[in-house]
Amino acid sequence: MRLVVARCEVLYTGRLTARLPQAVRLLMFKSDGSVLVHDDAGGYRPLNWMTPPTVVEEREGSIVVRKRAGKSEDKLEIRIADLLSDVTHDMGESAALQKDGVERHLQEELAARPNALGQSLQLVRREWPTDIGPVDLMCRDASGDWVAVEIKRIATIEAVEQLTRYLERIEIEGCRGVLAAQVIKPQARTLAEARGIHCVEVDLAVLRGEREPDLTLFT
Repeated sequence: MRLVVARCEVLYTGRLTARLPQAVRLLMFKSDGSVLVHDDAGGYRPLNWMTPPTVVEEREGSIVVRKRAGKSEDKLEIRIADLLSDVTHDMGESAALQKDGVERHLQEELAARPNALGQSLQLVRREWPTDIGPVDLMCRDASGDWVAVEIKRIATIEAVEQLTRYLERIEIEGCRGVLAAQVIKPQARTLAEARGIHCVEVDLAVLRGEREPDLTLFT
């Protein structure tokens, strides 16, 4: 990962035009092609970003990031006035997209019984390919609409971001997302629901029939 701290101006052109005035910003260039522009405020969300695949071109005093979007092109031009820091770190092989044993078993059980997600779903394919990695399950609901399911043992904000990136790359109109996990962190649930992603907590032991589901009493 390359981290650049610079006083710069950022101009985005594509589906719309947006400009960030000159200020000191953190620029993140990830090995998967993601590019993020951060300020020292505003929480974890970048001020601007480009999802992969991208092409990065460096020129005298500027960095230009390009991405094809159908017949058009998105462009992020970073005009550098003062370069303060430019470092690259080897982050090693990403573990974020690797399934641990529990996640693999959850995927197997939910592929066999997608209705356990609380909806009438029919599995179309496991490991549905996108250009940034596979979606765990791709299903259709009772109306024939597409549903992309991402499965985690513990779902954090990063899991929501991962599923969001997949939904951006799936070239199927109206495809919606479901995040399934044994535990869903409150912050992840809040972000997912704000983005229209449905959250479902599942229990591997219940899916395997090793124990009965907990009963909930309503008063």
